[in-house]
Amino acid sequence: MARRHHLIPAWYHLCMAMTLRLPDDLDAKLTERAHREGRSKQELAIEAIRDAQDRAEVKVDDVLAELMDSDTEILDYLK
Repeated sequence: MARRHHLIPAWYHLCMAMTLRLPDDLDAKLTERAHREGRSKQELAIEAIRDAQDRAEVKVDDVLAELMDSDTEILDYLK
């Protein structure tokens, strides 16, 4: 666990900013898209991260639903 300096208030660590370093080619594409859409690079990056998280959650939910359907007898036996 990282050691925090006692002079820095606890609230400072709750919502810290993050520096995102992108490869030059991705940064150029992000910059171009931001200009084209009239949006900030930060806004586009946040949207992409949220979309990726949503897709990952859907995949997990789909797998669990499939397991519940296909393995109902086994799951009932294990209860």
